[in-house]
Amino acid sequence: MEIIVLLARILFGAIFIIAGPGHFTTERISHAAQLGVPLASVIVPLSGIIALLGGLSIVLGFKAVWGGWLTVIFLIPVTVMMHQFWNAGDPVTLHVQQAMFIKNISMLGAALLITHFGSGPYSLKH
Repeated sequence: MEIIVLLARILFGAIFIIAGPGHFTTERISHAAQLGVPLASVIVPLSGIIALLGGLSIVLGFKAVWGGWLTVIFLIPVTVMMHQFWNAGDPVTLHVQQAMFIKNISMLGAALLITHFGSGPYSLKH
C-alpha cells in the first residue's frame, strides 16, 4: 500500500501549489493588509513562493523534509494573521474563520509529520 503515501503527498501538497499563485494578486495582498499584515506587498508574495516551493517539494518527494518545513513556516503566520476568528464580528465570519483556522492547524500537523518522516516511497529522494 505504498501508493497511499504518494497519494497523501499529492493531496497535501496540492493545496499549497494551487494557493501559491494567488498570493501575487492585488486582492490577496489588499486583504492581508486590511487584516494588519505588515509589509503585505512583500510578505504576501513571499508567502506564495514559500507555499509553492513547499508544495512542489512534498508532491515530488524532492527534499520533502525541507518542503515540510517550508509549509510549517507558511502555515504558522498565515493561520494566526489571516484566520482571526476571535476578532470576527458576525457569526458567519466567526464560523468560517474558525473552520479555516482549525483546517490550518490540522495541516500543520501533517507538515510536521513530513518534517520527521520525509517523503516515503515513490519520491525523488535527495
